[in-house]
Amino acid sequence: MEFQVSARKYRPTTFTEVLGQSHVVQTLTNAIERQRVAHAYVFSGMRGVGKTTIARILAKSLNCEKGPTSQPCGICPSCMEITRGNSVDVIEIDGASNTGVDDVRELRENVKFSPFHGSYRVYIIDEVHMLSNSAFNALLKTLEEPPSHSVFIFATTEVHKIPATILSRCQHFTFRRISRLEIMKQLRHVATQTGVTIEDRSLSALARASDGSMRDALSLLDQAVSFGGERIAHEDLEILIGSVPEELVRQMIEAILAHQASETVMLVGQLVDQGFDVRVFCRELVERFRNLLVAKVVPSRHQVQHLIELSDEEVDHTIALGHPVSEPYLQAVFGIFSRTEDSLRGSSHPRFVLEAATVKASLLDPESVMSVEPTQGIMKTVKPIQPHTATAPKKDPLPSRIATSQPQKIPLEPSAPPPSVVNKPATGSTKSASPKGLTKDAQSEPVSVSPKDESPSRPPTNRFNSGATSSVPLNWETVVERLVNDHPNVGSFLEKGSVVTLTAEKVVLGYPKKDSIARWRTDKPETRALIAQVCETLTGRPVQIQVIEFKDGQEHPPSLAEIRTKKKLEEDEDLLENVKAHPLVKQAAELFGGNVVSVQRIQHSQEEEVG
Repeated sequence: MEFQVSARKYRPTTFTEVLGQSHVVQTLTNAIERQRVAHAYVFSGMRGVGKTTIARILAKSLNCEKGPTSQPCGICPSCMEITRGNSVDVIEIDGASNTGVDDVRELRENVKFSPFHGSYRVYIIDEVHMLSNSAFNALLKTLEEPPSHSVFIFATTEVHKIPATILSRCQHFTFRRISRLEIMKQLRHVATQTGVTIEDRSLSALARASDGSMRDALSLLDQAVSFGGERIAHEDLEILIGSVPEELVRQMIEAILAHQASETVMLVGQLVDQGFDVRVFCRELVERFRNLLVAKVVPSRHQVQHLIELSDEEVDHTIALGHPVSEPYLQAVFGIFSRTEDSLRGSSHPRFVLEAATVKASLLDPESVMSVEPTQGIMKTVKPIQPHTATAPKKDPLPSRIATSQPQKIPLEPSAPPPSVVNKPATGSTKSASPKGLTKDAQSEPVSVSPKDESPSRPPTNRFNSGATSSVPLNWETVVERLVNDHPNVGSFLEKGSVVTLTAEKVVLGYPKKDSIARWRTDKPETRALIAQVCETLTGRPVQIQVIEFKDGQEHPPSLAEIRTKKKLEEDEDLLENVKAHPLVKQAAELFGGNVVSVQRIQHSQEEEVG
């Protein structure tokens, strides 16, 4: 007998057998029973989630001899022909192969004919987004006023490529990813039917690798059976699908929780020696620590299993492993590997980055990791287990900034005051002094700026203190200048952003719609990771970067480029007024009857003497 792959052999033939798409099944079932079947449907979703399968079941329901019915018999000639794929009343068209307008014109001519056996002529067009614009336009009139006996079902994985004029004439169903538990349940059923012995953790690995696609999961199962026979060993399965060994992941997690830094480095070396991808391994660690955090904060075991979607054995192990540690500690470790995953994408030395991350995570002291304090809103610095000699934080060359009670209305100061102003006492001037000119008490508390005290010609100085003695306040202008020097393609876009919020742990940047390209470039994961890395280098603590878009008409603070432009204009105006007031210039203007229009500074070399 000819071999048939599991994805075809165990394909659902009725609505009750469909998994993971209950919202679609219920809607179509009610529509059939109440005789409210639409003339056109769009099924969109990722590969292998049941779009074409449900389209065929709907065709059976409409053309069954007992129908239209939501429970087709499956044994009448019409149902059997549709199952075999040779029904004259159900026409399946590959949109990728029939993209031209001539193909659609032929379809329009054939749709006029009545069905031969059933009640409806059903047209299933797969990958409909591949049709050309001319083909879509030729289809519009048919979809607008179709014959009463015709039903169109369009399946696609890229619904955004379908014109809105087509979508507006159809009922649109979005198919969801199938959960891991449902995939594991189906894989276990198929394995039982075929006499294959497989462990639950192997089923979990197959479900994880399929990424929500039932067809991919069944294909991987067939591949595993071909490799290992009727008894599939978990080690063979890991080699086959290219996943990181489960034992290696568990050893790494246990070493981190046991604070064994040397063991984590050895495990990374073992990972590389065996030829596994460190990026995949880091992704596994991010998911596992997320599962530990969920198991820690969710009290019900049933809810935990629903959220992390693992087998019973793995759920019990996760709960037991996360029980002795605290939620803030798991959050800190998760944050380390989440940032490391972003860094690995553009790193030329991924092994070194992962080694540093595992050492950092293993040296975290659970006792020193504190949760966010409501009164301060700042997380305390995470201290390593091994204490080291504290060194004085490096002074920032420019004054640091803070977000006041309304950070979106407080612009950043473009530059630091001259050294001559720093140590002079304030005599009614609104200019801010640098940290050196402040007392010890003044430096330890945030500076509040009253809107009525702000100078109209100069933005106020914003400063904050992180609350940690071993960290340096964040100077945003220094961050931008460093990126402009080291990464001009990033710094140029960063200058166009406005700082909405600037705290010890987070920076929120806003862009107007006119700078959408700059916002898009800044919001790329690798760009945000680079900005966060520079901030962490300057301050000694992790900083989260968030990018938002301002709505039309929304008031927002000026960008750094706007601040610098405004300052230059003010300086040019001051220079122009000073030149006009100069006695020699006045005398020349009176003598020649002219006026000073513009002034330009001339940079003298060091060898020249300015008279």
